[in-house]
Amino acid sequence: MPRFAANLSMMFTEVPFLDRFDAAAQAGFTAVEFLFPYEHPAEAVGERLKRNGLTQALFNLPPGDWNAGEKGFAALPARFADLKASLETALPYAKATGVKRLHLMAGIANRGERVAIEAFYKSVAWAAEFFGPHGIDIVLEPINSRNVPGYFLNDFGFARDLIHELRLPNLKLQFDIYHCQIIHGDVTMRLREMMPIIGHVQIASIPSRNEPDGEELNYPFLFAELDRLGYAGFVGCEYNPRGKTTDGLAWFKPYAGVKP
Repeated sequence: MPRFAANLSMMFTEVPFLDRFDAAAQAGFTAVEFLFPYEHPAEAVGERLKRNGLTQALFNLPPGDWNAGEKGFAALPARFADLKASLETALPYAKATGVKRLHLMAGIANRGERVAIEAFYKSVAWAAEFFGPHGIDIVLEPINSRNVPGYFLNDFGFARDLIHELRLPNLKLQFDIYHCQIIHGDVTMRLREMMPIIGHVQIASIPSRNEPDGEELNYPFLFAELDRLGYAGFVGCEYNPRGKTTDGLAWFKPYAGVKP
């Protein structure tokens, strides 16, 4: 049975960020993820996890100036120093939360430019080797160009090939089903093909990015498929609730309380 992680950047936004850990636990979640914890002390985030008996499934490495439109800088040759500094920023949060996987964002760059590809390979290898001694995986997530125009990593095949090429034991694919369906379709066959390199899965309805309870995809089938494929990782609920978060959790009731 899948182990779902509430995404606290998008769910339970009815309350302040640190109170969302309590709300997720009360709703039956045993794990959480979020985009960025850096506005709060690492110790405060770790304390909320521990208080609620929650597992931290994932969070993102610093993306640069998010409010100015930056979406990471791993593929930006001139930002390698920022990339290295971002790893140092994230490390105390990784230690405080006990997280075992971190998402490295590629940034806005042209994948047709060799210098961007070389910068991305360099950054990915550096990040994986930095966090390897800490027992932490780096995950790469292809993101569709409708939601993030110009994002460098917008192809699952490119991400797969890079992971196979670098052959780093702690480098994995973040398979967001929402993004895969928009970019490529054929989600089930791609899950089957890429399962050996998948380190994290995320979900949302398509095209609305709401609760995974309708629209284009049959999520109960996909959840069962993850079980059939032996996926033992987390499934992050990276969706925008249609209304109050708890009013949209009927889909989750059969899975509530499943322990990591």
